[in-house]
Amino acid sequence: MTTDPFTQTKTALLALGGHRVWPLMVTLFGDLAQEEGNTIDGPVLSAIMAEMDIRPEAVRVALHRLRNDGWIASHKHGRTGHHTLTPASRTETRQASARIYASPAAATTDWQLVILPDATTTLRDDMENRGFAALLPRIYLGSSAAIPPKNALRLNGAPAPLWLREQIAPQMLEAEYTALLPILKAACDTLKAGALTPMQIAVLRCLIVHNWRRIVLRHPDLPRAVLPPDWVGHQCHLRVDTLLSRFARPALTHIPPP
Repeated sequence: MTTDPFTQTKTALLALGGHRVWPLMVTLFGDLAQEEGNTIDGPVLSAIMAEMDIRPEAVRVALHRLRNDGWIASHKHGRTGHHTLTPASRTETRQASARIYASPAAATTDWQLVILPDATTTLRDDMENRGFAALLPRIYLGSSAAIPPKNALRLNGAPAPLWLREQIAPQMLEAEYTALLPILKAACDTLKAGALTPMQIAVLRCLIVHNWRRIVLRHPDLPRAVLPPDWVGHQCHLRVDTLLSRFARPALTHIPPP
């Protein structure tokens, strides 16, 4: 039996894995209710999660965890619960959004090579948190805006040779991007503007952003100039940007409860 393009896309994105309920809910609030004062009513939240094949009991457990973690605040008017991001989670969400929703056209091309005094004083995790990727022990690449540790030798990058680009690319979660790309390509080809309901758009955006963010936030934000010209992560970025622009964020009031 042939399924419609929306259902095919939804099923494919869910099948990628890594879809525990509470991170999905974090993505949903970050996309639909990031601004101060935005609230998602309980029935609307339940309807959106049900459209993603998530059981009501799993939604309740995830809400309980996020409230305990200080990520979501809930209150009731009558019998209806209303849920919103806390000030702390809203701040963290906005910081991540700068990377998640960045335009592909805005990517910087300037980069730097950094050489550390030794291979042990500064850990690789710290360098990655600063926005650098390891080339060799003590030697890292990063955008020109990344701030290296004190006493590091900092050299402005010239045009990067292809061997360097190919050496860095495997660190950038290529397998995850390669799994995501065909789904995004198919969605761009089959999902037409104006063809989805606000509920479907909310679900589509949540699953696209969730699969994108769980990759892009796990590696340094390197300039295109040090990655292969046909880098799969950039191809994903172009299509994520296309789909999120084609299917603009729906107003919460336009998403009907069940």
